[in-house]
Amino acid sequence: MAVWTYSMVSVVIVSLISLVGIFALILQRDKLQRLTLFLVSFAVGGLLGDALIHLIPESFARPDGRLSASLCILAGILGFFVLEKYVIWRHFHVHAEDRGIKAVVPMILLGDAVHNFIDGAVIGASYLVNIPLGVTTTLAVVLHELPHEIGDFGVLVHGGLSVKRALLLNFLTALTAIAGTIASLTVGPHVQGYAPAVVPITAGGFLYIAGSDLIPELQEEVRISRSMLQLLCVVCGIGIMALLILMG
Repeated sequence: MAVWTYSMVSVVIVSLISLVGIFALILQRDKLQRLTLFLVSFAVGGLLGDALIHLIPESFARPDGRLSASLCILAGILGFFVLEKYVIWRHFHVHAEDRGIKAVVPMILLGDAVHNFIDGAVIGASYLVNIPLGVTTTLAVVLHELPHEIGDFGVLVHGGLSVKRALLLNFLTALTAIAGTIASLTVGPHVQGYAPAVVPITAGGFLYIAGSDLIPELQEEVRISRSMLQLLCVVCGIGIMALLILMG
């Protein structure tokens, strides 16, 4: 019962992050861009920290499953690579067929729905292993989703949606995370090796997102002062994950 309670509370919090686009209405554009840049830095630290401090050690804690854990980590990296390739390919073809920027809107919504469902399933699977692992994974997802949702909100508004409609549709796609968590908690206990497989796959996915999607964004900033602040934020994200181990 505790696993269900923690999982559902966690995934509801993650889903509510989709409303963060409201801040885009309050903050000036330059301030929002600076804030997003530092949120991305925190996300890099959180994702790397969760993968390398929590998820991978948990995966290798099973002495009989080191090879399978390694293969699952690689599967996570390759799986997210293929998923991102498909999204980029679809995005390209949508533009080829319809040069209006509104064609991006359904693509963003569909991609978000799938992405959030996976996030929910990952959160549920992590709680099936143990509650501390579920908490750290939820925190990593939260750190990643903050800049992601701000960016998506901007694309939806730029794609022709009103602010209210963009917030509503972004929130509705976020609710697929709840479906993912319920599916994970329902199916997981009845499938042998479900959680031990999902945990290293998640680690691989987090490593891919941090290394392929987020770090290249940080490299676009070349000013020394901003770069040092980025590094500090990355270290803080890692430090939070390390602190959770010490507190446990």
